[in-house]
Amino acid sequence: MSQRMQRLADQIQREIAVLIRNLKDPRLGMVTVSAVKVSKDMGYADVYVTVLGKELDVDYQPSLAVLNNAANFLRAALGKSLQIRMIPRLRFHYDQVVVNGNRMAELIHQALSEDQKNHQADAAVSSSSDNQKAADN
Repeated sequence: MSQRMQRLADQIQREIAVLIRNLKDPRLGMVTVSAVKVSKDMGYADVYVTVLGKELDVDYQPSLAVLNNAANFLRAALGKSLQIRMIPRLRFHYDQVVVNGNRMAELIHQALSEDQKNHQADAAVSSSSDNQKAADN
């Protein structure tokens, strides 16, 4: 992505985050804009969001539906704050990074606990064989 496109994506991310905070819809949870990717022709901006406490597929769907329904309103409001000729159309997507990160952390924790159990079992076997050798001498 070119530097100009990245600056535009960053600016859209900041502005959209403020606009979403001001939306008054009870179905909309605590939404965080995690990334924005602008297409090369600046026709579309893919906005990636996470919803606080909504890691299950079913939980974030209402918030995503609200955002996609409000996309034209948000685009118009974005047009007032950005000083560019063409405002990209907004498409909202759920960002799986948080879910994948939580899953990886859980797997790492599980592997570490299994490794610790195996290490303790090996130490117990080693110490009992050392005691057996000492008794034989």
